[in-house]
Amino acid sequence: MDNAYGFTEYGGPDVERFLDLPLPSPGPGELLVEVYAAGVNPVDWKVREGMHRSFLPLGLPAVFGREAAGVVVDLGPGVEGFAVGDAVFGSSARGCGGYAHHAVLTADFTIVKPDGLSYTDAAALPVAAGTAYDSVRGLEVTAGETLLILGAGGGVGVAAVQLAASEGVSVVGTASGAKREFVSSLGATAVPYDGDDTADRLAAAVPSGADAVLDLVGGDALDTVSGLMSPGCRVLTVAAPKTAARFGARQLSRGNRAETLAGLARRVRDGRLDPHVREVFPFAEAPAALRAVESGHPWGKVVLEMRTRTR
Repeated sequence: MDNAYGFTEYGGPDVERFLDLPLPSPGPGELLVEVYAAGVNPVDWKVREGMHRSFLPLGLPAVFGREAAGVVVDLGPGVEGFAVGDAVFGSSARGCGGYAHHAVLTADFTIVKPDGLSYTDAAALPVAAGTAYDSVRGLEVTAGETLLILGAGGGVGVAAVQLAASEGVSVVGTASGAKREFVSSLGATAVPYDGDDTADRLAAAVPSGADAVLDLVGGDALDTVSGLMSPGCRVLTVAAPKTAARFGARQLSRGNRAETLAGLARRVRDGRLDPHVREVFPFAEAPAALRAVESGHPWGKVVLEMRTRTR
């Protein structure tokens, strides 16, 4: 049997449980990994609430977690490029969460962990930082251009600011007052979004207009900054398709390719990207780790640690 943390039905925190489940088996294109660290993300509690039920059906009970780092203990049919004993990190296979002593990862979305990258940092990369990496690349921003990030204080925004700024892009980002100093420290001009004069503050920060906009807020956020988009401005958004269409924007999407993970690992190792793991909880405190994320207040990544390793 394997120990995991998950939920027995859709709902609030009261449906969460530590679970004793059969050891999972890797299918074709999958790896079974002994988990040393697992990332904790807002999507985890949203899945528990049933918000993703229409496109992510799960058998219950289900295990939390979409990203993990650990050591390969078994290979599914057709898996190449990995061996038992490899240190790896990546995304969990559909229906197989990372909050467990063993998890199944998708081989296409997993890479061998480079030496010098800790398990806790590695486990913090696939979801938010991976989305940021794909988004910044998708916008094709180059040195000297201006990128406006709406929601720069969240997990994706924090990584996107660093990735773009490290390439010489001028980054302007909206953030709550509490996160303004933090976002500024990452290399962005931080603009507080509280109050009725947000548009004026942004206009002052982007006097020549934005060459690209990364909207991580959705709703009517693009309407607020529509006057700041320069001709030919590229836009990626989490807003509804109809809103995206009005601005000629593409919706945010994930490539989840191994090259994305490799690119993130390189940038962490050479100092261009800090995953900002701010809280590491032992597995026994998984409920507290999830509450820290569900509260919506903490900045930086939260990670569960099952094993202490430095490799």
